[in-house]
Formats: sequence, structure tokens, C-alpha cells
Amino acid sequence: MLAGCPLGGGPFLTHTGKLLSVKNPAALQFLTQTGAPGIYYNTPFKSMSIFCLARSPSERHTCTIHVSIDAFAAFHPDPNFVRKFLKPLLIGALAPTEPSQDHGKNTALVQDFQALRDHVEREGFLRARLLFFSLYLGHILLLEALALGLLWVWGTSWSLTLLCSLMLATSQAQASWLQHDFGHLSVFKKSSWNHVLQKFVIGHLKGASANWWNHRHFQHHAKPNVFSKDPDINSLHVFVLGDKQPVEYGIKKMKYMPYHHQHQYFFLIGPPLLIPVYFHIQILRTMFLRQDWVDLAWSMSFYLRFICCYYPFFGFFGSVALISFVRFIHSFIHWFANLFPTMPRHNYHLVAPLVRTLCEKHGVPYQVKTLQKGIIDVVRSLKKSGDLWLDAYLHK
Repeated sequence: MLAGCPLGGGPFLTHTGKLLSVKNPAALQFLTQTGAPGIYYNTPFKSMSIFCLARSPSERHTCTIHVSIDAFAAFHPDPNFVRKFLKPLLIGALAPTEPSQDHGKNTALVQDFQALRDHVEREGFLRARLLFFSLYLGHILLLEALALGLLWVWGTSWSLTLLCSLMLATSQAQASWLQHDFGHLSVFKKSSWNHVLQKFVIGHLKGASANWWNHRHFQHHAKPNVFSKDPDINSLHVFVLGDKQPVEYGIKKMKYMPYHHQHQYFFLIGPPLLIPVYFHIQILRTMFLRQDWVDLAWSMSFYLRFICCYYPFFGFFGSVALISFVRFIHSFIHWFANLFPTMPRHNYHLVAPLVRTLCEKHGVPYQVKTLQKGIIDVVRSLKKSGDLWLDAYLHK
């Protein structure tokens, strides 16, 4: 949170000491008269305007807003439309002598990354090829059809059922990545087309909710890897992650689980419960509480289709067991991240050498891992965090 402090009725200082020139008369009058704290953030527009959600003296709570330029552009492709709603909150702009990046950032790295971002845009790496995504969607549908055809022609032996499950899990994982691209509005130029296709893919092909995913993912990009802010690292007290959380839990003598064994019980309650149980319950709960009947209809269409297709082979409870097993496998391969949120995935391999060069120049680790190596690193990281917790729990 950046607190605004009046200086002579006009300029204001942020908490990092940056000079803020206030031009909005209403905001100037409010801040000058009350000196009330506000919340500022830099918008992704080149003018580096500063906006404030200023609370009145009677308000108890405020909300913090902080987004990166690429993430903001991914979710708001029309800047003029965004300005329409942000204009009433406009306070002013940073003085020309003030640096635009946040306090403590590497200025050279920020400038080089911005240059890379400009190069990526000039080279057309942010433009999607519709043929690629058409084939991408086609291969997902083909995997679904082949999995069903496999059982239809050769029967339901254990080996064929396992092969069918692997094909369906692959289809589910690919659908996750495809809906992620639609959710980032990185396929079509019109946002509405992306939203419709996202609902079809995540709803009809996966049985989830687009609005539920968007809400979580927006928070993830607003505060990536920030505890209590990023839902993607909310471990629900089941795991302790990183270097700080386990020490904090240990010092406070918090022992919801035997965290020094978390690398061992990860495979027992992590993938088996994350997507098949926890996400499923959370999605249904969210849709009902928010009365999101459109997403509910899309989600139910998936289960109706799946039960109708596999009931003749396994019955009702067997079909439920099959989709649960598929999602268990899916949990192991459903992990990804992105540096350029609006970049279509067919251009990742083109920009990867440029990112590697940038990282080597500034001493930033750049690692390429296989799925197997990634899983091993997850287990090692969990063990390290568990050991940190145990040490803090016993000795601090």
C-alpha cells in the first residue's frame, strides 16, 4: 500500500519517496483536506498515470491493486475501454524525473526486458495462427473419440482401460492449456470469441467453470507467488512452501500436518485430492454461490456426455471412477507458467533463446526440465521446506 502525504497542497509523496503531481481536482481536494491514505498503482499506459482508490475516514477496508503490464494487457486488450472506468480515479502522473519502475528493481534488467517485449511485438510473436489452434482443438476431440472407440472395438480389459485413461488424461491436460490461451485472450482479436471458446473448452470438455478459473487466475497474475494473495500457492495448511512460510509456521508452533514428512505424503493427498476432489467441490460451490447458471450448464454438459458415453462399458459408478482416475493422472501433468501472457504457445520456441540470453546477461537462472525432473524437484523442495519447519518448530 502506498500512503499519500500532502505536501504544500499540490504534490504528494508515495511511500518510496517518489514525487506525485496531482491533477484531478476532486482527488487533490480530498487528499489535501483529509490526508487520508490511498492505494496507488501504475497503469500499463506509457503516461505512467497514477490512480488512487482513496478511502473516506469512515471506511475500514480498502483493496490493493497491483498488476504487471503484460498481465493487465492480457485481460484488458482495449486500453480505451479501461480508461473509461479508471478516469474518475485519476490523480496525476509521476514527475518526469522519477523512475517508473517499482522501488528495488534492477533498472537495467527492467529496461532490457522492455526492449525484449518491444522486439517480441515487432516480430509478430504475439499474433496467433488460427490454423494452429483449430488443429489443437481438433486433436483434443480426436483423443476423446479414439479413447471411446478403443473400448467400443476391443473391449474393457485392464490394459485397454488404462490406455483409455491415459488418452483421456492427455486430452484433459491439452484442454487445460487451450482454455488457458482463450482465457488470456491470446487467440482471437475479439474478446467475446475468446470467452465463448473458453467456456466450451473448460466447460464442455473439462466440466469446470470459466468464471471460477478467471477469478483465480486474475488474482494469480495480480500477486504471483505472494502468500495469501495468489490462490495458486494456497496450500490450505496441508503443505508449507518456500523458505519463509515454513519458518513462520515453525516459530508460531503451527502444526496442522507433520510437515517434515510432506515430501512423503505429497503423492498420497496432493494429486489424488487436488483436481479430483478439492477443485471439483470448489468449482461447484462457486457456481452455486454466485448463481452462475451459464457455467453450471456448460459443466453439466460435460458430465452428461461422459456418463452417456461410458455408462454402457462401466455403469454409472464405474464411469465416475474412470473420470476420477483420469483427473488423478491429469494432476501430475497440469502445470505451466508464462512470461508473456498474450503470446500464443506456438511462438514459445521462437522467444525462448531471447529469454535465455537476457537471463544469462543479468545472472538470472534459466532452467529447462523434463516432467520427471520437475516432479523430482518438487519432492526435494517439499523436503527442504519441511526440514526448515521442523528446525524452527523445535529450536526457535
